[in-house]
Amino acid sequence: MKRPSTTAATSPTAPEAAADPAVPESGRACGTRGSRAGTVPRPRADAVRNRERILAAAREAFVEFGSAAPLDEVARRAGIGNATLYRHFPDRDTLVHHVVLFTTERVTASAEASLAEEPDAFAALCRFTHAAADERIGALCPMLADGFDQDHPELLAARTALAEAVETLLAAGQESGLVRADIGVGDLMVALSQLSRPLPGTACFDTDRFAHRHLQLFLDGLRTPARSELPGSAATLEDLTLKTM
Repeated sequence: MKRPSTTAATSPTAPEAAADPAVPESGRACGTRGSRAGTVPRPRADAVRNRERILAAAREAFVEFGSAAPLDEVARRAGIGNATLYRHFPDRDTLVHHVVLFTTERVTASAEASLAEEPDAFAALCRFTHAAADERIGALCPMLADGFDQDHPELLAARTALAEAVETLLAAGQESGLVRADIGVGDLMVALSQLSRPLPGTACFDTDRFAHRHLQLFLDGLRTPARSELPGSAATLEDLTLKTM
């Protein structure tokens, strides 16, 4: 099963444009030379690449060390200087916010692509689950504490989109008769979070082979016909809180 790489983008060939990621593009000044009045300039490609490299590097550092990971380490992993990091993300809270948003949006896109591109709904479920593990979704949960603004409108919208995409994916598997009917989206997300989270202090890449092995064992248990009766009732996303995931 081919899974998307989490490798950061290639190094830019020109200096990046300064941009505050917390400000929507529509609210930024038109600093692009030659842009017409009233138009919104696109961010420079090298600035976009740098921003994505920072987010990917921060995600890996947060997985390994928690959200208190040194920002110097984030900059080192991204292959940039500290000044570049702070131009994009002026403080730790802003960086954490955008790492969570970045990962959530990528996992949502993976769910949608899996269902659209795979030959059957169970194959789509497997592809999505392994891809979500590669995006380190299980490592987000410890970050969503200590004053983190879980109800920020951007994050609420991203979580809603993710929930809808995964619900659609799971429903397709159940309606096709390939996935057992006695599970809910909450069951899938709890297992994904728990099985893909590395042990504290260990590099995420060191545990990948175990995470994907154990996730596949779990996925095989979702196939029909069910070989056992599950205790309790199916878990929905409404049953979960961010702390329990």
